[in-house]
Amino acid sequence: MEATKIIPVQKPQTASSKTGNKLIKKTFPVLEMSCAACAVSVESMLKATPGVRDSGVNYANQSAWVEFDPAAVTPETLRQTVQSIGYDLVIEDEAEARQQQEASQQRRYVTLKRQTIGASVLAGLVVLLGMVVMPFFRVDHHVLNWTMLFLTAPVVFGFGRQFFINAYKQASHGRANMDTLVALSTGIAFLFSTFNTIYPEFWTRQGLEAHVYFEAAAVVIAFILLGKFLEERAKSNTGSAIKKLIGLQPKTVRVLIDGQEQDVPAAQVSVGQTIVVRPGERIPVDGRVLSGQSFVDESMISGEPIAVSKQTGDRVFAGTVNQKGSFHFSAEQVGSQTVLAQIIRRVQEAQGSKAPIQQLVDRIAGVFVPVVLGIAVLTLGAWIVLGGENAFSQGLLAAVTVLVIACPCALGLATPTAIMVGVGKGAENNILIKDAESLERGREVTAIVLDKTGTITEGKPNVTDWFWTIEPAQQVTYKSVLLSMEAQSEHPLAEAVVRALASEAVERVPLGVFESLTGQGITATYSGSRFWVGNQTVVDQRKLTIPSSLSDQVSQWQSDAKTVIYFLNEIQVLAALAIADRIKETSRQAIAQLQEQRIKVYMLTGDNAYTAQAVSRKVGIMHVQADVLPAGKADFVKKLQASGEVVAMVGDGINDAQALAQADLSIAMGRGSDIAIDVAQLTLITSDLMAVPRALQLSRRTVQTIRQNLFWAFIYNLIGIPIAAGILYPTFGFLLNPMIAGAAMALSSVSVVTNSLRLRSVKL
Repeated sequence: MEATKIIPVQKPQTASSKTGNKLIKKTFPVLEMSCAACAVSVESMLKATPGVRDSGVNYANQSAWVEFDPAAVTPETLRQTVQSIGYDLVIEDEAEARQQQEASQQRRYVTLKRQTIGASVLAGLVVLLGMVVMPFFRVDHHVLNWTMLFLTAPVVFGFGRQFFINAYKQASHGRANMDTLVALSTGIAFLFSTFNTIYPEFWTRQGLEAHVYFEAAAVVIAFILLGKFLEERAKSNTGSAIKKLIGLQPKTVRVLIDGQEQDVPAAQVSVGQTIVVRPGERIPVDGRVLSGQSFVDESMISGEPIAVSKQTGDRVFAGTVNQKGSFHFSAEQVGSQTVLAQIIRRVQEAQGSKAPIQQLVDRIAGVFVPVVLGIAVLTLGAWIVLGGENAFSQGLLAAVTVLVIACPCALGLATPTAIMVGVGKGAENNILIKDAESLERGREVTAIVLDKTGTITEGKPNVTDWFWTIEPAQQVTYKSVLLSMEAQSEHPLAEAVVRALASEAVERVPLGVFESLTGQGITATYSGSRFWVGNQTVVDQRKLTIPSSLSDQVSQWQSDAKTVIYFLNEIQVLAALAIADRIKETSRQAIAQLQEQRIKVYMLTGDNAYTAQAVSRKVGIMHVQADVLPAGKADFVKKLQASGEVVAMVGDGINDAQALAQADLSIAMGRGSDIAIDVAQLTLITSDLMAVPRALQLSRRTVQTIRQNLFWAFIYNLIGIPIAAGILYPTFGFLLNPMIAGAAMALSSVSVVTNSLRLRSVKL
C-alpha cells in the first residue's frame, strides 16, 4: 500500500475545507475483481462515498487510489462500501497489504485452476453425450437429458456459482458487470433446458422438438473459467518489474546494539542506528559510512556497471550490493523514505495510473453491459416476431450467445496491461515514469531541449588532456609535487587535478612555503625549489618560453573551449593540462538517435557562447542557445510550443525546474537536484543520455500496443455481437453456437494480455 500523501483541500464547499482538515491520498489493493466493469463499479461506489473527493481503480494491477477527508470517512468505511458489492479492500499497512494481496492472488489462482479442471471434465462429458452419443447412437433421449442435467448442474451452480453470487450483489445496487452476462446466459440456457427435460410435452404437443442446451451452459462456464485462469497467470507476469524491485529489499538487517551485532527485521530499523554490512550482502537502508571501506555495486540506482568506492562519509543506498570489504554505516532514511522505496512507489503509481485513452474505455465499459443486455432482449424479440418454426428456441439461443460473446474483459485489459508492462520495462531500463499520461505523451514529442551541464556533459570539471615537456622518468616526482600543491588550493579546478592524479595512485610530498597568487594561481617550495601552478599570466610573469609543440597543443585545447593550466618551476614549463566538463561518452550517439527519430534537438546553457558552440559541434547539435538564465529556458520552451512543437525538456538542476514544468514532457536526470526530479514526469536513474531516446521509443511501442489491443477488442465485439444475434442466419443459415462464443470470448482476453507481454521483449 502506498505511503500517505497530504494534499491541501481545494474545494471551499467541502466540510473539510471549513474545518481546515487535509485530504489524504492512499492506494489500496482491491480483491476479487474479475473484469473491467468490476473496476468501474468499485470506482463509482468509492466516488459516491461521502467524504471521498476522488478515486480511481486499475483492473490490471488490482488496486484503487482514494483521495478522502479522514475526518469524514475512514479506510474501514471504504472497505465496507467495496465489500457491499462483492469485492474487498486491503487497508492494512504496506507490507501486510502486499502479503494479503499476494496471498489472495495465489488463492484465486489455485481456486481457478481447480474450478477450470472440474468444469472442463464435466463439460467434456456433457458435450460427449449431447453432440456424439445423442445424434449417432440409439439412446433414450429423455434419459440422456436427465443425465446431462445432473452433470451440468455442478458446473453451473458449483464451479460457476461465483458468477451468480457477484451478479446478485451487483443487481442489489442497480449495477451490472461481466458476471451479470455470464449468469444470465448460462442460467437461462440451463433453466430452459431443465424445463424441456422435465416437461417436454409443452413443445411436443405443438409439433416441436424439446431442445436442450446443457452442453452450451456447461462449456460456456468451462471456457470462461479457462480464460480467467490463463488471464490470471498472464497478468501475474505484468507485475514482474515491481516484484524484482521489491526483491531488492533485504528482509533482515544486522544492527550494532551495545557493541553486539543483532539481526532485526528491516521494518524495525530506525534512523541513527548503526548497520553492519558484509561482503556480498545487500544494503538494507540509505545511510552514510561510519567506518571501513568497500566497493558497492550501485547499478540498480545509477545504471553504471562499475562498482563505486565507499569510505567514511560516503552515502550508501538500499538495494545496492556490497562487493569487497565490510563497513559500518548510520541509517539516515528507512522504510518508505529510502531511494529504493521511492522508486518502487513511483513505479506502482505509474502502473496504477490511467492514460487519457483509458478514460474513454472506462466510460464505454460503464455502459457496455446494460447495452448488451438490451441487445440480447431485442435479439429474442426479433426472433419471436420474424423467426420461423422454432423462433422462440432459436431466439433464446441467439440471446444467450450475445450475452456470452460480449464479455468486456478484453476491452478492459487493453490499456492497463500495456501500461503496466511498459512502465515495468522502463524501470528495468533505468527510466522511471510518473504516470500513464506521461508514457502516452512521449510518442508525440517533436522537439527536445537539452540542458548542457550534467545532461550532455558530466557536470563537473575533469582533466581531459596532459602535455609533459619532460621525460616520463622525471614525471613521478613532479606529479607528487603538483598533487600536493593542488590539494591545498581552494580553486574550483584544483579538485579536478587532485582527482586525476589520485586515480594514478600518486603520493603526496611535504611542501615548504605555500602561497596563493590572486588572478594567477598558486606557488610552493619543495626540496629548495619553487614551483607554480596557474594560467598564462604565471608563465608570462616568469618570462619563460613555451615550446612550440606545447603552444600548438594549447591552441587546439582552447579552440575546444577547454581551460588550460600550466605547471612550471623556475627554469621551464614542466607541463600543461586541459580541464573541461567532459562530454558523456554516449551523448553524441543519443542525440543522433533522436535526430533519426525526426525530433529537433536544441541545447540551452548558461555557459558562454564559445563553450556552447564547442560542445554543440562535438555532439552534432545544430540549434544552440548560450548565456540563458533559468527564466529564459522556460521562455524558450514556450516559444517552441507557440510554433506548434510538442516539447520535451531534459535537465538536472534547480535552474532547469521552471523549464521542466513548462514543457509538454519533462525528463530529469536521476543524479540531478530533488526539485528537478519532483517536477519531472520521467526520471532517468542513470547519467546515460541514451535513456532519453529509449524512453521515447518505449512510449511509441506502448501506445502502439494499446491501439492494437483496443482495435482487436472493439472489432471482436463489433463483429461478434451481430453474428451472435443471428444476422447471418437469413442468408447463410448460420447461427453461432454459445460454446464457440465462450471459447472466442476467453481467447480474446488472453490474446490482449499476451500482446501486451510482447513489450517485455522489445529492444529499446
